[in-house]
Amino acid sequence: MALVELREDLKLGEVAFQIIASDPDNDPLKYGITGTDASYFNVNQDTGEVKIKSLLDRETKDLLQVEVVVNDGVYADVTKIVYIPVIDANDNAPVFHGLPYNVEVLENVATDSELFRVNATDADFGTASIVSYKIDDDGGGTLHGENKVQSTAAFAFITVKDVADINPQFLNLPNFATIAENSDVDEPVFTARAIDPDIGINDKILYSIESTNAPELFQIEEKTGEISVKTKFDREELLDIGATVVLRIKASETHLNVDGVIASTVSDLEISIGDINDNGPEFYECESDTCTQKNSFTGKVDEHSSVGLAVNDLNIRVKDPDQGQNSRFNLELAGPDKDAFHVSPSSGLGDSPVQVTIRDSLAVDYEKKTVMYVEIIAKDASADFTSTASVTININDINDNFPTFKEEVYNAEVFEHCEDGTFVATITATDADALDDGKITYRLMPESMRSLFDVYGNNGTIYVKKGSRLDWEGTNSYSPTLQALDSNNQTGSIVVMIDIMDINDQTPEMNREVYEAYVKENNNFELQIKAIDGDKPNTPNSKIQYHIVDSFFSSNFTMDPNTGLLKNNGQLDREAMDPLLKGVIDLTVLASDMGTPSLSSSANVTINIEDENDNPPQFLDPTPKPFHVKESERGILVGSLLASDADQTDLNNRIIFSITDGSLGSFILFSESLSEGYRGNITVDPAIELDYESDRKTYNLKVEASDLGQNKATIEVQVIVDDVNDTPPVFPSGMILNVNENSSLPEPLITIEGKDVDTKHHLEYELISTECQCNGTKGPCPEEWFKVERNGDVKAISSYDIDYEKCDKVFLTAMVVDLLTEKGENSTEGDVTINIVDINDNAPEFIASQDFFVVVIEKVDTGTSVARVYAKDRDTDEKNRKINFKVTEVIFIGTDRNFTDDFLAADSPAQEDAEGIFSTHIRSQQSMTNNKKGKYMVEVEASDGVFTSVSVVELLTVDSSYRVSLRFNAPVSDVNENLAKIRNILTSATKATVEFFSVYPEDGAQRADVTTVVEAYFVFRNGTALDYDAVTSILNSEEVYREFGYQLTELGFTGISTTITESGGVKSEVFIMIGLMAALAIVLVVTTTSLVCIRRNYKRKLKAAKAMNSAATVVIQNQKTGPVVPGTNKYTKEGANPVLNMNIDTATDLGFDEDGSSADRESLNSLDYNIDMTMTEKDTMPMMVIEEEEEEEDDDRSGSLYIEPLGAALAQREKKRDTDSPGLTFANPSINTTDL
Repeated sequence: MALVELREDLKLGEVAFQIIASDPDNDPLKYGITGTDASYFNVNQDTGEVKIKSLLDRETKDLLQVEVVVNDGVYADVTKIVYIPVIDANDNAPVFHGLPYNVEVLENVATDSELFRVNATDADFGTASIVSYKIDDDGGGTLHGENKVQSTAAFAFITVKDVADINPQFLNLPNFATIAENSDVDEPVFTARAIDPDIGINDKILYSIESTNAPELFQIEEKTGEISVKTKFDREELLDIGATVVLRIKASETHLNVDGVIASTVSDLEISIGDINDNGPEFYECESDTCTQKNSFTGKVDEHSSVGLAVNDLNIRVKDPDQGQNSRFNLELAGPDKDAFHVSPSSGLGDSPVQVTIRDSLAVDYEKKTVMYVEIIAKDASADFTSTASVTININDINDNFPTFKEEVYNAEVFEHCEDGTFVATITATDADALDDGKITYRLMPESMRSLFDVYGNNGTIYVKKGSRLDWEGTNSYSPTLQALDSNNQTGSIVVMIDIMDINDQTPEMNREVYEAYVKENNNFELQIKAIDGDKPNTPNSKIQYHIVDSFFSSNFTMDPNTGLLKNNGQLDREAMDPLLKGVIDLTVLASDMGTPSLSSSANVTINIEDENDNPPQFLDPTPKPFHVKESERGILVGSLLASDADQTDLNNRIIFSITDGSLGSFILFSESLSEGYRGNITVDPAIELDYESDRKTYNLKVEASDLGQNKATIEVQVIVDDVNDTPPVFPSGMILNVNENSSLPEPLITIEGKDVDTKHHLEYELISTECQCNGTKGPCPEEWFKVERNGDVKAISSYDIDYEKCDKVFLTAMVVDLLTEKGENSTEGDVTINIVDINDNAPEFIASQDFFVVVIEKVDTGTSVARVYAKDRDTDEKNRKINFKVTEVIFIGTDRNFTDDFLAADSPAQEDAEGIFSTHIRSQQSMTNNKKGKYMVEVEASDGVFTSVSVVELLTVDSSYRVSLRFNAPVSDVNENLAKIRNILTSATKATVEFFSVYPEDGAQRADVTTVVEAYFVFRNGTALDYDAVTSILNSEEVYREFGYQLTELGFTGISTTITESGGVKSEVFIMIGLMAALAIVLVVTTTSLVCIRRNYKRKLKAAKAMNSAATVVIQNQKTGPVVPGTNKYTKEGANPVLNMNIDTATDLGFDEDGSSADRESLNSLDYNIDMTMTEKDTMPMMVIEEEEEEEDDDRSGSLYIEPLGAALAQREKKRDTDSPGLTFANPSINTTDL
């Protein structure tokens, strides 16, 4: 069994392992693999090398088993099982689980809170399976020889949700409400409103009463917040809290908030309990400040007590808890003994002490009755409420003699609120007993009465003790018992009836502080004003008189002084009031009593006079003047009409203007509010332009002003359209005139006459621009030939000549300007076209096409064209520019003689091309002979019928001996296409005129790869020509070859040959010359390279000599001596410097000197070795780079007193080197210098 570990990231075809087997016979072996996992591998049957066939995957199968088979071809197979653990590679990216990740996050989530947890696994093993997370990779591992970090991205969608983190908010609390006592159950009082400020939640609100100072009186509907009466209640039971119930309302959300509690808020509602007369008087027994309700009382009194004497030991009070007049009550007696007694007082208000007094003294007799019974009945003065208290009166038995008074009842009066100590009355008693004479003392009973009145005990004078508490409106009479006591304390008593006299101390009270009423104007108005006075009824103190306080509007109303009925005095007209008051009248009414001094109170009465639409609109100017409007002004204001409506409210006085007739769609009218009314602005319709030049110059508009109640007013307005200089002048069209060139012209040539429809205008003219048509092209004029005067005259400028040949048309762009224009464009441009008429004023002009013509003598026959001349006439008219040519003279100039000849003639008629150039061929009238070698001077005349011109044409004659054949390795079509380029190159190279004779393929067939022959003549102006040798010499010269050889080669030029006949051969000398020139170029390159190398070699030796000179001047401490090589300056010691005789560290020898040539390096290293290394070391050794230091350019340094030794120089050189600088010398570790 064998074990081979393989990484799963091995690529297909990569070597997995090597099967190693041996055979003692050294037979060739064949290798193979079998087994279930053999499909992963391929094996080389001859070498045993196993390669990957299928990709390994540790995550799929981490252990493979194969059977290795080896066979020598003789014996049976030898097998061996090989287990292959698959080593993990980081080839898997993490995989997220549980996708997608969607999470909702509450808005108040704490920092660093876990939102959700992602889970990813990596199928790899070891560090490659470590998964790390970040929001936007695994632990990393090796994959294909590199550390790789696999990563996977997943998206998470996080939705932020609103949370209940804000308490509810009340919309209408705190607040106040009022409800009367004894209201029905469930009667609504107030509705609380609250909201949940959490927008995303908007939880429902539940309402409750959290606390109150009066429980169980009110209830609240949980969902709606409506507060209603829960139980009927009595205001009088709530007096201890001021009859005001305070509810603390709580608004709670229905769901738990972010803190896990029900969010809530509280606020207070104060409910004031209104009073009604729902309580009757009740009886109480009071001790100090404590009162207890009782319905039975017990007292005592001596028999035969005086009339009016109060029953002792009775402490009775009657209370009615209602307010004001609702608490007034009346008292009376009932029962079996009612006739013997009297109750005092007979009436009271709110709270009053009650006494039972003797009415019939005789009936109070101990011997008849020891106990007497009465009932006190208290009745509410204004409601059906009654209360009864039983009184048991025990009769005291006394002796018969006791002090007596003259009167049984004494009456006295005292004003309410009098000063303390005020005298009431003096009442004395007598006693029949002589022993009691002068010893009688007095006292007032009951004791409770003594808080108000008292008596001086020694003289019976009654006085006021607490006058401030005497109030007629509370208790109007008192009946204290005045007792006279003798020495035995026997008592005689009488009743003193003290009437409290009313004073005017109560101010009338208005039912309301403010009265507000609404009445439409023109209607009657009534308002009842009511006041009450708490003073004694039917007295001047309580009698009330009403009147209006004087004010601006007081006279418009009357008031009944007795009843307080307020009425209007005359018609109420809203329009008669100041509009700033907005129909509101404020009055002050007084309610005064008749007491002394008189007291009064006031109330404000606000009367709102409601406006009625009872007034039509009125134009402020019923006969407006005509409006004038300028024409062509869109949307311009024509005029304004003012109207007003006396009604004071916007609803009734709003005025709408409209044009009902006469506008014809030209005007619109806008209404505009002003402080004094409304304004109707008549404007021209923005879509309309009034035109004075039209038939309608006046408009009669009918304007209507109406309010919302359809009250209308109509007025007529005249609008007059005024003329405005708003129409631009019109430039006359079609202004074309003809002007002869170079001629006398009239003044003016033409007059521009513009038109203007405006009534007032003043026209002037000016020249804007001038363009000319010259040579068929329209553009700026070369000269200004014409001008335009301000009055419109078009004139020629005399300083210039009008020339048709320069320009045949002139376009004047002029402008007519209305100087009186008020609006819009004031000018119009137009064109004046001036045609220049051509006259025959130009002679024909010859056009030189070439300096001379070459005539090949043997090609000239009768009718052969030997030259072509060109001429042009600048005149334009066909009859003026037509040219005819003729040959007037022919002169031959030969080498030996000159003579005149007439064998040449010009073609007639001449030919004209598209550019108007006339041309004609000069043709021979006969054949030419070879003896006429030289040139012909041909005089040619060109005539247009009026003017003539003469030109001389040179004809140079040559024969076929000067014909040169040029060979091109290109098709005929390409050569023909490039003939112009070839001519230019050859002309530049030879400085001769090149005349091509013929172009034909060498083999006569039109094939693309054929050699083309171009036959040409090279002729000079003096009549001489170049033959084959001359052309060859020129083209083969080094100077010409450098300048033009490449160009000709590009065009396919291959050589030159002389043409004896039409199919002559090509000389081989041309190719020999070309070869010699190429060889010469190679020699030059080699020589230059050798010189450069020699120069570098000598520079290196010069440096070495300098270094040796330097080394001789100093003592080298570490120099080692040794034998030298005979006949040389080299030492035999290995590593010694062969020139400087210095030891060299082999560790720093890089193997090559960058300044030495190959031969130098070989000679220097023939006796030593470079660094010894194995092949492996050589393969891994980096290429060393040495930077050459600069040459010393200054030879004067040799005169220095001290020259640095070479060792120090090398050390210094190492310091100067930049570790990052590129090297110049390379050591090849695969080559040994000794081998070299």
